Amino acid sequence: MNQTTAKLMDGTAVAARLYEQTAIRAAELRETTGVEACLATVLVGDDPSSATYVRMKQNRCRKAGIASRSIVLPASTTTAELVQAIRELSDDPAVHGILVQHPVPAHIDERAAFEAIDPAKDVDGVTMHSFAAMAFGLPGFQSCTPGGIIRLLDEYDVNLAGQHAVVLGRSPILGKPVGMLLLERNATVTYCHSRTKGLPELVAQADVLVAAVGKPDFVQGEWLKPGAVVVDAGYHEGGRGDVDQEAAARVASLLTPVPGGVGPMTIALLLAQTVDAAVALSGPGVRHAAEDTRVQ
Repeated sequence: MNQTTAKLMDGTAVAARLYEQTAIRAAELRETTGVEACLATVLVGDDPSSATYVRMKQNRCRKAGIASRSIVLPASTTTAELVQAIRELSDDPAVHGILVQHPVPAHIDERAAFEAIDPAKDVDGVTMHSFAAMAFGLPGFQSCTPGGIIRLLDEYDVNLAGQHAVVLGRSPILGKPVGMLLLERNATVTYCHSRTKGLPELVAQADVLVAAVGKPDFVQGEWLKPGAVVVDAGYHEGGRGDVDQEAAARVASLLTPVPGGVGPMTIALLLAQTVDAAVALSGPGVRHAAEDTRVQ
């Protein structure tokens, strides 16, 4: 990139520090209670990308001293069968966090699957209970990508109070919850979606932009407000995001790179919240990651 002005928000470095903290906390939990934090992943079907993501999460668990359990179900699994498998994990005291790898096959009711997760083990922040907690500013698990975005903004001293935040996208696991978390930080939030009119004009008003539209290079540099903080939550083939990175870097003050920005924070927060769940389910005595507003 030439003639760039934006400072890149290094999610890889921030995530590495969070992994270190999580490993320390997992070890403290084992030493003080004998409990090994455990994350269970549920994969339906044989989608190669989903299988790769699950392996990445299992590898990260191993490095952080967190046990992992893998449940792989055939693509023909019904909603009822998936719900039953998740309920069994919810009832298992040795499991502290449950992740259903999405997307699931089209014939499965994904929402029913998510709601089968015990809220106390919803470390991916996908249940209605977790969304309500985010919306009301109550204790609970954050959706991992939105929560990772907020931690990254904290790390780079972005004061959200009074800022106009524009969110592109309204998915239940990214767009909607990140808007709730921004609102909780006293930002003024505008949601944009596929039926929004005058999108470039709205983007131009954003002090903070979160792009989660699922379209490569969708956000153009000339749409951006000079000095805006730009969070690119997209990832596409060839390492492209939802934002034209080269053009945005000439306008924004802060920008998440793709890759290496939002992505690493997602898994890091998943593991931190798994330890939080293990602590909460095992008794007091070990600090929760949610008590820290930034990575130390």
